[in-house]
Formats: sequence, C-alpha cells, structure tokens
Amino acid sequence: MDVNLLAKLVELMASADLNTVDVRDGDRRVILKRGAVFGTLPATHAPVSSAASLPAAGANPAAEPSAQADDDYLRITSPMVGTFYAAPKPGEKPFVAIGSRVNEDTDVCIIEAMKTFNNIKAECSGTIVRILIQDGQPVEFGAILFLVKPS
Repeated sequence: MDVNLLAKLVELMASADLNTVDVRDGDRRVILKRGAVFGTLPATHAPVSSAASLPAAGANPAAEPSAQADDDYLRITSPMVGTFYAAPKPGEKPFVAIGSRVNEDTDVCIIEAMKTFNNIKAECSGTIVRILIQDGQPVEFGAILFLVKPS
C-alpha cells in the first residue's frame, strides 16, 4: 500500500476523531488504530503540558527538568504511525541525545512505516532536554518524541 495514502488515512482519523480504520485492497489489509497507548495530540510544535510529558524509561528523574517547567519546552511529535529508531542503523550513534542542539533541518530520528524509513526533522531550534520514546518502540500519530528547550 502507498505510504502517502496511509498518512492521509491517519490525518482523516485525527480530524474525524476515529479510533480504528480497516482498509482492504485485494488481498492486502491494513488496520489502523489510535489513541489506546499514546493518546492523540496535534502534530504541531507547541508548548507541552506537564501531563503529556513523561520521562523515558530508565531516565534519571533528578537530571530531568521539573514538571512545572515543561510549559517552556517545544515538542517534536510523530507525523505518522510506525516504529521509532533513534539511530540511522542498529549499533550506530543516535541522531540526537539529551543536550544536542537542533535546528529546523536536523534529523532527530527515523520512523519506519510499511518498510519505508522516514527521516524526521526537528522543525524547531533549541536543545533536546528529554527523549520520551525508546529505540524500537511503536509510536502513534502525534506521540511526543522529544522535548526541546527553545533557543
């Protein structure tokens, strides 16, 4: 199936507040579900509420910014449903880490959807302060991937 078609279906799901879409094309079938694990959030970079930002598993809470300060950060969200990869290839250095400076054109991760690997850009400028998804985890459309302190 066409990845662009899937992206349009995900947008339709968000705009119509649908939780499940079942698409069949001949002997191919795709079932898209949203909202159960990561919730649904707009795919824009805007200040984050403290309820939407949880530290990554295994993160050191003492090294994390306080929950009250989360409103000061931008968020980088997933533009699609897929699998999050922090590095270009297994075993390689991640695209970004906490403390990395990013700008609008910085690749921050890869989201794999339907065997297509999509480089995700930061689309904002600043410093990465939190990474909210672990390598290899599935992500939903709009899931918050990173928090960025604006520069």
